[in-house]
Amino acid sequence: MAPEEDAGTELLLQSFERRFLAARALRSFPWQSLEAKLRDSSDSELLRGILQKPSEGSVTLSESTAIISHGTTGLVTWDAALYLAEWAIENPAAFTDRTVLELGSGAGLTGLAICKMCRPRAYIFSDCHSRVLEQLRGNVLLNGLSLEADITANLDSPRVTVAQLDWDVTTVHQLSAFQPDVVIAADVLYCPEAIMSLVGVLRRLAACREHQRAPEVYVAFTVRNPETCQLFTTELGRAGIRWEAEPRHDQKLFPYEEHLEMAILNLTL
Repeated sequence: MAPEEDAGTELLLQSFERRFLAARALRSFPWQSLEAKLRDSSDSELLRGILQKPSEGSVTLSESTAIISHGTTGLVTWDAALYLAEWAIENPAAFTDRTVLELGSGAGLTGLAICKMCRPRAYIFSDCHSRVLEQLRGNVLLNGLSLEADITANLDSPRVTVAQLDWDVTTVHQLSAFQPDVVIAADVLYCPEAIMSLVGVLRRLAACREHQRAPEVYVAFTVRNPETCQLFTTELGRAGIRWEAEPRHDQKLFPYEEHLEMAILNLTL
């Protein structure tokens, strides 16, 4: 193919891969352009590439159909997790070759997308609910990733750990074992108690790397109640944690509601 044809083919493949990763209806995919490319192509390279993409970049999830199940909301994917996954896919350098700790991983979509698309060195899923942890382990294996204790793990994949982490009782010593370069959380600002617990664990994360560079922290949330968001930023200020809002990203890959207001805060511990 000519260079301009190669570039067009790559754009089509990237478009297909992202929509497949998002488990999104493919109605918006440029089918007419694809048909023209296939008709003009002298070989099957384009078609073969498209057929191979789903197994390389898709994410498969087992999750609950109920918002609350087994006494937790962590068995279903929430909108801010989708939004943070989009941001990560558009900003892979924030995670490449780094150790990532996710607080309140829930069903695991954000972390699985980062593991598959952003090439972290290590990824730690964490939650406090036993049923959520069980589902997380299953979803990791369902997506062809191996847990850290697996001696047959693919060396080209990140080291993946699923850890039980209760924000209210975890210690600086326990957090020090993770040694994260990046900390993320999505849709965890659902009540004042959760906000206080989150700020507490962030303070301990800062303390466990007193003589090293503190991890970068990204917290994504849906603005459902402005008072809840205000409480979070107020408590961050009281803890001496500076923050700034990440610019909104333009490309929507996941099927969350258009009217929802999303935000990602970049915190400086």
